[in-house]
Amino acid sequence: MPITPATPLATYSRLNPLQKKGLKKLDIETTHDLLYHFPTRYGDTSETRNISSLEKGEVAVIFGKISGLKTSKGFRTKIPMADGYVEDESGKIHCVWFNQPYLAKMIAEGSMVRVEGKVSERKKNNEFYFSNPKIEAIGKLPTGVGDSLFGADNQAHTLYPVYPESRGITSNWMYHKISEIFKSGLLDTLIDPIPDEILKKYNLPGLKTALIWIHTPLKNEDALSARKRFAFEEVFFIQLERQKTRKEYEKNPSFVIAPDEKHMNEFIKRFPFQSTEAQNSAIRAIIEDFSKDHAMSRLLEGDVGSGKTAVAASTAYAAVTTRPVENGTVRKYGNLQVAYMCPTEILASQHFESFIGYFSYLGIQVGLITGSGCRKFPSKLNPKGWTDISKTQLLKWVENGEIPILIGTHALIQKAVKFKNLAYVIIDEQHHFGTRQRATLMRKDADGKARAPHLLSMTATPIPRTLALTIYGDLDITLLDQMPHGRKPIITEIVKPNEREIVYEKIREELKVGRQAYVICPRINEPDPDKEAAVNAKSVKEEAKRLKKSVFQEYEIGILHSKMRPAEKDSVMIDFKNGKIHILCATSVVEVGVNVPNATVIILEGAERFGLAQLHQLRGRVIRSNHQAYCYVFTGDGSKKTGPSEKTAERLNALKTAKNGFELAEFDLKFRGSGELSGSKQWGIADIAMEALMNIKMVEAARTEARRMVEEDETFSQWPEVKKHLAERAKNQRHFE
Repeated sequence: MPITPATPLATYSRLNPLQKKGLKKLDIETTHDLLYHFPTRYGDTSETRNISSLEKGEVAVIFGKISGLKTSKGFRTKIPMADGYVEDESGKIHCVWFNQPYLAKMIAEGSMVRVEGKVSERKKNNEFYFSNPKIEAIGKLPTGVGDSLFGADNQAHTLYPVYPESRGITSNWMYHKISEIFKSGLLDTLIDPIPDEILKKYNLPGLKTALIWIHTPLKNEDALSARKRFAFEEVFFIQLERQKTRKEYEKNPSFVIAPDEKHMNEFIKRFPFQSTEAQNSAIRAIIEDFSKDHAMSRLLEGDVGSGKTAVAASTAYAAVTTRPVENGTVRKYGNLQVAYMCPTEILASQHFESFIGYFSYLGIQVGLITGSGCRKFPSKLNPKGWTDISKTQLLKWVENGEIPILIGTHALIQKAVKFKNLAYVIIDEQHHFGTRQRATLMRKDADGKARAPHLLSMTATPIPRTLALTIYGDLDITLLDQMPHGRKPIITEIVKPNEREIVYEKIREELKVGRQAYVICPRINEPDPDKEAAVNAKSVKEEAKRLKKSVFQEYEIGILHSKMRPAEKDSVMIDFKNGKIHILCATSVVEVGVNVPNATVIILEGAERFGLAQLHQLRGRVIRSNHQAYCYVFTGDGSKKTGPSEKTAERLNALKTAKNGFELAEFDLKFRGSGELSGSKQWGIADIAMEALMNIKMVEAARTEARRMVEEDETFSQWPEVKKHLAERAKNQRHFE
């Protein structure tokens, strides 16, 4: 039976229970999965060391014969372990594996092995040894430069692949299974999904060549070329999916919105601050999109405090002051409607209050719908305030068009919510929502017409340009890269362990003049002392108690975290906003959109546990006014006498040096590496594609080619292999947000 990409490994390879478990953990089931399980790096047998030449402290690779493997327990610690000796022509070295006694049973006595680890030295007798090195059995020993550990004897093949491994599945096991697949002739049957002309244009290897080069490269250049090809492939198909989505959405007619320029300017001038040129430019771009006969798809990416809400309000004004046009005639009654969706109830309530401030002078009604209840502005009893109303009544008024602006959480996409003339959808912190959720909201039109609303997605999450161009390929991107006039840059300090009391005195000075502060902790409750990973992580509850008891006895301290009931959260935030709470001890639940202008100080505890983008978001809570703001960054649990590691210190120092969130995001991508980029899992992009994000030219090339193909033939009938590959990807239901 011939091997195909869909053939399960278990059908042609005998697997023991440990190997089956290991493959499952690595998400490898079929031949295709194994072929696309790429090496993370390559070793070189020409650079291996003889045992006699090893030096203390170096990381080295040796090859030799293993003997004397046995299991035992530590004399004092009673830790189970395995140990043995590896010997080559120059000498012998002891190897010991703590908590891994099973290794003595997995490797046969006298086997040829490859060992990689750090060379340690016993003080007692100055003897070198390996502690917990990586070890795997091999077929034969390399005898010199040019001798292949894996390839044919006539090849100068010294590179060997090192794969992501799991217990029972070693790099050597994977390599030999891939070699079997190569020998089966499967590669000759594979058809490249990337069109030939694109491969030639960008000098990329074909599929068969790339698979050989990535698993069995003769030189590093071959491996790099193969990785470049697969990185391009992943981003190219993401772009094709996005551009196709955009093309399909643009087919739907939309509401033409043409606001009165004079009235628009008057609305903007009423803001309690002067709009920036970046805001004005964003508003102009959105209004221009409104004038077209197809729906807008735009992402507004702005730093924390850059004024995205004001842009949303201005463009919402344009929509709700426009009458619908039917059959070429302007309706005499009823206005277009706006839906504004937020990821949290706190943020939805906050925007409800903001929009009341923007629209109250016009008498425009604003509604709020969340899981906790519904509100409407204005109230009949109090024209300047809002009132709680029943969900049934709110939905009735939304459906008949009486309420032109509806703000809410996920409750907005319930089946019961229907609009009369939904012309404009605003989604805040849009990466919190999936594509299906957005599509559900965008289809809400009571008259059943296939008229798509304009879409504005907004985010304050710093995203590297390459990532934004990839995952938001179906959206036009607008940047708000200016802060409001008069806003002072935040002063950020990385605090040494012995300077904590000094910081508390600085905060006390701010509190004395009426300001407020946030204290952000990584955990809600105290960690389980039996779980080492959780130690040194401050908790909200215990830190609030400590601060109240020992540091800020004279001030009111509140607590906010994700496990509190919505009503409790709202109550705490109202008290904090009204100044009844002076210090708010919280988790990262305040990361998105919480707006208390009087809060000018934030402490970030256990900062090494947060990504740079998240730290930047949290810090943004105190850049909400023209008062000087301060951010104090602590690492560890506060009791350590030593500061952060060199790597952590360098990363956190970027918070001080980066001019804005966009620069910080680029730093994070470069410093942490594509495989470690914060949020890479949430974006749903494969590791190989994340590598492409280091290369703006590659991403732009993939985007250009995808747009061209969709414009030429959106059904891809000219490119059957592209069409087939897209269909296979759709089956997997990849999630890119």
